[in-house]
Amino acid sequence: MIRRSLRSPAQSTPWTWLLAPLAALACGDSLSAEPVKRGAVVAGAERGDKKEQALGEQWVRLLNDKKGQPVAMQTAVVRYVKADEIKPGKHTSYKQYVDLVGAVHIGDLAYYRELNRRFTKYDAVLYELVAPEGTEVPRGRGTSNAHPLGALQNGMKSMLEVEHQLEQVDYTRDNMVHADLSPAEFMKSMDKRNEGFAQMYFRMIGASMAQQSKQAADGESAEVDLMAAMFSKDRPRQLKIAMAKQFEGMEQLLVGISGPEGSTLITARNDRALEVLEKQLDKGVDRLAIFYGAGHLAEMHDQLKERFDMQPVSVEWVEAWDLRE
Repeated sequence: MIRRSLRSPAQSTPWTWLLAPLAALACGDSLSAEPVKRGAVVAGAERGDKKEQALGEQWVRLLNDKKGQPVAMQTAVVRYVKADEIKPGKHTSYKQYVDLVGAVHIGDLAYYRELNRRFTKYDAVLYELVAPEGTEVPRGRGTSNAHPLGALQNGMKSMLEVEHQLEQVDYTRDNMVHADLSPAEFMKSMDKRNEGFAQMYFRMIGASMAQQSKQAADGESAEVDLMAAMFSKDRPRQLKIAMAKQFEGMEQLLVGISGPEGSTLITARNDRALEVLEKQLDKGVDRLAIFYGAGHLAEMHDQLKERFDMQPVSVEWVEAWDLRE
């Protein structure tokens, strides 16, 4: 299996590691209808001077207009099919496919409504939630402040004036399939890997420093953006813009957390999701989606290619945060 590695970190003031739980971890308490607005689904949109990346290389992007002004933060939906079934043509349809659906755990209401609409079109949607098998997720449940990650997500939700995934995504549909570790399995995996929460914390710090060092080399400063946003009259929008810039590098940040040998947070949970996927494929299920935090999907992309002999054939971009004035 391919394990991605991160360059050595440089000096910076780390704060972007706080975003990792928004792109990587949906946790249950056990681990402690308006229309879609402003183009919620965009395929092949203008990106200003940004260069389009290959399929599967980017899962979160900041969309700018031609003047370089931020328009939206978007997450990718990439479709994979068996390599020997790929057909020429831009709009080719396939009988069997797997869509990797990138998620951020706080987003605009229109974002979650669009996801709910899309999920009705799959035979099975494999979703993440660190919770005991059989846990039911009622509509509007949300996440508890009793757990630090839940408290962080809820605090960010209030600051950015957005919604929480567990409150808005409809997990009660028959095609929703739990595909994650239980809290006991999560802790067992950490023990087996000799991991600890302190170790995870320092990995986040190191990866965040590397990310911010790269931005500094490009003449950007996350700290300046954040401080300016905090004192702006348009604070929620400006905070969203500042944080969206960090989300663009979230894949690297979470790879840095994992290290070259992987981690429980990313690798072990991905392995469980793909075990569930294999069972679904063996049963002959055709239209499948894996709905996981965007930070998980770079490694899932590698595993779909290596383990399942699948290749990406198309991408759509879903608008998670509206950044327009």
